[in-house]
Amino acid sequence: MQRAIELARQGSGFVNPNPMVGCVVVKDNTIIAEGYHEYYGGFHAERNALTNCKSDCNGATLYVTLEPCCHHGKTPPCTDIIIEKGIKKVVVGLLDPNPLVNRKGVEILEKAGIEVVTGVEEESIKELNKVFLKYIKTKRPYVLLKTAMTLDGKIATYTGDSKWITNEKSRKLVHKLRSEMMGIVAGIGTVKTDDPMLNCRLEIQQPTANSQKQNFHQPIRIIVDSKASISTESQIVKTAKEYKTILVHTKSASHDNIEKLHSLNVETLICEEKDNHVDINDLMTKLGQKGIDSLLLEGGSCLNAAFLQAGCVDEVYAFIAPKIIGGEHSKSPIGGKGIELMKDAITFNKVEIEQIENDILIKGKIKSTEKF
Repeated sequence: MQRAIELARQGSGFVNPNPMVGCVVVKDNTIIAEGYHEYYGGFHAERNALTNCKSDCNGATLYVTLEPCCHHGKTPPCTDIIIEKGIKKVVVGLLDPNPLVNRKGVEILEKAGIEVVTGVEEESIKELNKVFLKYIKTKRPYVLLKTAMTLDGKIATYTGDSKWITNEKSRKLVHKLRSEMMGIVAGIGTVKTDDPMLNCRLEIQQPTANSQKQNFHQPIRIIVDSKASISTESQIVKTAKEYKTILVHTKSASHDNIEKLHSLNVETLICEEKDNHVDINDLMTKLGQKGIDSLLLEGGSCLNAAFLQAGCVDEVYAFIAPKIIGGEHSKSPIGGKGIELMKDAITFNKVEIEQIENDILIKGKIKSTEKF
């Protein structure tokens, strides 16, 4: 099952909003086939493994990270090919919470006389598919807030300069996160200050004869701009034909600028208004309806605060660099009014601490944002 988990990870960034799934087929204590869900719309892990298997699968044991599907979607049911190939035993890591599948796949296999074992490496698989598990249950994106700050908690100098706080290795990790998440979110303040591209600039070396390079998945760029005031000369707008871009605004936005943005290939999404800004909960619902299952939040302090206040952040990656810049007017990662009492502070569980050369990365899942 651990090998199946390794295989499943190879689909990261390419299968959304589907889960990452890996499969291993074993016969006579030997692995005779492997497969994983490679891209959205492609065959599932079980069908990839069994279709490409060169050996006789009759009597073999199949290990799969997620319960085999039993319905016709973009591909045929995996339960069909498992039965057809004569698999004797199926070991499932995690039952599929999708109502179309949940326990039905197991029941079909058992009715066909196949032994089924469930719950192997379940917690590891839940973590692997945290995005899928939230989206399939709530139809809202999983949100990872990423921030980079100095040792004294600043995200830029008092002049607004922020390049670069962290080291190159930390920045490469951020680009890896961009490649894994379906969308990347920033506010208009960040766009006006930094004029960013918000794309993934990593490349992977493909093991081909020509040693060609292939880009990682590019996230959908989502700009929260209540008044639709973004400049048509910004990097975001000028590259909208190359990278899918959605500008989120309210009904009070400039209609003239929206028409210009449409002509430059920028999609727009109107959301409800709250306190003169985009209502974050309405935004989350509408992005979920568009099939966007995950967001990397790289907003400025105001947008970060808005997402936290709305209770829409699931996880935080906080990079801390060994630098001090000071300044009472230098911004911190979270703006807004803030919390009145320390007892009401947002707290985390499953905290991990990692050193990246001289930088420190603190990762954690948010327990609750109800009191923000």
